[in-house]
Amino acid sequence: MNLLPIFLKLDDRRGLVVGAGTVALEKIHSLLTTGLHLRVVAPIAGSEIRQLAMDDKIEWIQRPFEIADLDGNFLVIAATNSPEVNAAVYLGAFERGILSNSVDDPPHCDFYFSSVVSRGKLQIAISTAGESPAFAQRLRREIDEQLPADLGPWLEDLGKLRRQILSTHPPGEARKALLHRLAHREICDSATCPSRQMAFAPERDQSANSSGKVYLVGAGPGDPDLLTVKALRLIQSADLILHDDLVPQAILELAQPAAEIINVGKRCGVKNITQEQVNALMVENALAHLTVVRLKSGDPLIFGRAAEEIAALTEADIPFEIVPGVSAAFAAAAAIGCPLTSRNSASSVIFSTGHHAQSQPDGPPSLEDSTRVVYMPGRDLRALAQQWLGEGLPADFPCAIVSRAAQPDQQILFSSLADLGDVAPALAPSLLIAGWAIQESCAAFQAAEIEDSVTA
Repeated sequence: MNLLPIFLKLDDRRGLVVGAGTVALEKIHSLLTTGLHLRVVAPIAGSEIRQLAMDDKIEWIQRPFEIADLDGNFLVIAATNSPEVNAAVYLGAFERGILSNSVDDPPHCDFYFSSVVSRGKLQIAISTAGESPAFAQRLRREIDEQLPADLGPWLEDLGKLRRQILSTHPPGEARKALLHRLAHREICDSATCPSRQMAFAPERDQSANSSGKVYLVGAGPGDPDLLTVKALRLIQSADLILHDDLVPQAILELAQPAAEIINVGKRCGVKNITQEQVNALMVENALAHLTVVRLKSGDPLIFGRAAEEIAALTEADIPFEIVPGVSAAFAAAAAIGCPLTSRNSASSVIFSTGHHAQSQPDGPPSLEDSTRVVYMPGRDLRALAQQWLGEGLPADFPCAIVSRAAQPDQQILFSSLADLGDVAPALAPSLLIAGWAIQESCAAFQAAEIEDSVTA
């Protein structure tokens, strides 16, 4: 790609448009917002262009193009219905070192007009190098629909705050990291605005009366596309991320370059760090005015030890916020294409885990009309199968083991309760769903296996 995307300052410069039809009018409207002094040369002009000339917004020279019209201009647009005239404009501009654009003629263009999404001073320009302006316009519409309407005022406030920081904070990594954090935060004019207080707080080692904040954030099942918008924003702005072992690298890579990232999880029961040490890390760094994200796979309130961490933060008087995530149970159910509840077969859902606190009894309640979701069921499912059979669940009770739900290497295994103990160990993290609600998915899978074996 030999194009350089740049934004030009055109205020008080001179520009020329050759042609005064519909196509020329579109370019004129784009250029008028830049402050360019615009002259239009054409023997005939449309009504809107004539009105713009009458309003002194442009200068219209009512005659055919002459080569001398190019002199003194910063850029030129050729927008006539004559290929010969457009070519003459381009060649004359090239000889004079003037940037030029021949509409709908990419070989005779020094630059291309882009499709632009605007929010105040924010501009997102999209170009296809003249290959498909229609596709660029489609992308513009899609981006425009996703951007908040109030980005313009927010950016203006952020710019004012940035200039204050540049004039009061010494250059260095600390100032750079602060500016990156502010780019993810709300800004307001109030003196009590948290972002302003963060920007101009006393040095961290000199202040003991204020703290940062801890966010208990759900990272979802592992697919970055399943992060909530708020979770993504917090990950991108955090000073410190304390993450579970099961949070994939693709999500951790969303963090800002200056962020410190620490794995505080465990794998196969082996802990990198104790829960008490995790609690201490959250408290100590919040007291050091850092924004701490405690990043948990799935949802932070489902088997994520959130109760212990909330208690520690509350005791230390640290402000915290819980940001829900997509639970692995929902991603696993979506993976096998079945609901967790059904009016005909499952009126409730039981969430349990294969790992329990020592003081808690094993196993979920005995309810055959519930869908059972078991997080971290362990590698050997024989004991769980025997327990459920002992509770009176039937041998043909449908079961599904979903491994690494919603990730590229996702795996799904179906079984009956009677055969569950013989299922080969699945890649972690895995989750067990059992109940009559998944019976149709299980039957479809078994039918597909039979068909594959016959075909083979």
